[in-house]
Amino acid sequence: MIVMKFGGTSVESAAAIERIAGIVRRQLARRPVVVVSAMGKTTNKLLAIADAAVAGYRDQALGLLDELHKFHHKESEGLGVGDQIDAHFKELTELVKGLAVMGEMTPRATDAVSAFGERLSSVIVTARFQSLGIDAVHLDSRSVIVTDRRHTQAAPNFAETYRRACGAIPALAAKHVVVMGGFIGSTEDGVTSTLGRGGSDYTASIVGAGIGAEEIQIWTDVDGMLTADPTILAGGYRVKQCSFAEAAELAYFGAKVLHPATVLPAIEKNIPVRILNSRRPQVEGTLITAEAPQSTSPIRSIACKRNITLVNIVSTRMLMAHGFLKRIFEIFDRYETPVDMLATSEVSVSLTIDNTGSLGAITKEIEEFADVTVEENQAIVCMVGDNIRHTPGVASRAFAGLKDINVRMISQGASLLNISVVVAAADLKHAVESLHREFFTNPDPAVFEK
Repeated sequence: MIVMKFGGTSVESAAAIERIAGIVRRQLARRPVVVVSAMGKTTNKLLAIADAAVAGYRDQALGLLDELHKFHHKESEGLGVGDQIDAHFKELTELVKGLAVMGEMTPRATDAVSAFGERLSSVIVTARFQSLGIDAVHLDSRSVIVTDRRHTQAAPNFAETYRRACGAIPALAAKHVVVMGGFIGSTEDGVTSTLGRGGSDYTASIVGAGIGAEEIQIWTDVDGMLTADPTILAGGYRVKQCSFAEAAELAYFGAKVLHPATVLPAIEKNIPVRILNSRRPQVEGTLITAEAPQSTSPIRSIACKRNITLVNIVSTRMLMAHGFLKRIFEIFDRYETPVDMLATSEVSVSLTIDNTGSLGAITKEIEEFADVTVEENQAIVCMVGDNIRHTPGVASRAFAGLKDINVRMISQGASLLNISVVVAAADLKHAVESLHREFFTNPDPAVFEK
């Protein structure tokens, strides 16, 4: 069995679904389990509808909901699932009306609303496959993926999820193409939950681990992992293969092609993950495995993370005292604000965050024992490669490439496979271009391809 996950752009229309049906048909012998995202930008539209309802714009919300209803009807025309689509939108309409009355959007309600995108797309994809001669069957992911009650960012109960996956999927996959919605699950008492934005990748990895798949395929709209973000640097190289550790680091530091948590269940079960382009299925993509092939290039890829805030904390009163870091991170923990990068000395700490929702309250508490300055509009540039730990002079080459850029902070990851710097957002493009030129002028053809 293999797991094939298709993102929103791969299922954005009837024509797109027909295209992926051809991809699935070519893999029937491998007994594919198909995981799909919501169609196009449906999840964003659902959340915008909910926000409008909560803000008191009930009629506007219902009008937008009607447009979304018509869109799903149009893209499923002739498939015989009109009644199912109507039933979903009837339930959704009642939910939106309730939000308008309550004037409040709880995490549980957010999950209930946003889950409809995958609930609808999985039904439509199943029916479209059947109309094209593929023996497909729909399986509601909420009956398989069991999570805790941390709505909008639910964590899977892996033991129970794997038990359910093994009990339900292999028997169905022996005779049918199983189609499931990504991103969604349910709590132990059956309440709809979600795995967080981008969680369809995570669903595919969880399902793959649960059934012991031979491969997990992530079908998207790019040719695979690239040596740089194509929105910043056009003309980068495709990475043919990388390690799980490299992929996880790149995903965390902004490689949008992969959800950061995706590789975790795959690592645990040692299942290869392949990133592929549904618009160019002939391209081999990027294969992610436990160990990557050796390369003459020290860097596998350059990732970047925008909208970063740099927080500098200084307290000379803490000289020769203990507990400085503990006091700081207890505050960040209490406000559930993760830290990306960290650099410390005995009396100062510099760190980066990408969620500033609680920054005011955090700053106020820290100012009781330290001075705090905040620098907004920053970006992280992260050079990732297993070879960094074995190659002398990588840091000097990086700083040669950045010689005319003001670097605000430097960190080498504890994993020893990344070197990260913080630069002003205005310098991001220049920094990535300079580093790419430094490390990829003559890329190893065994690992990189144009």
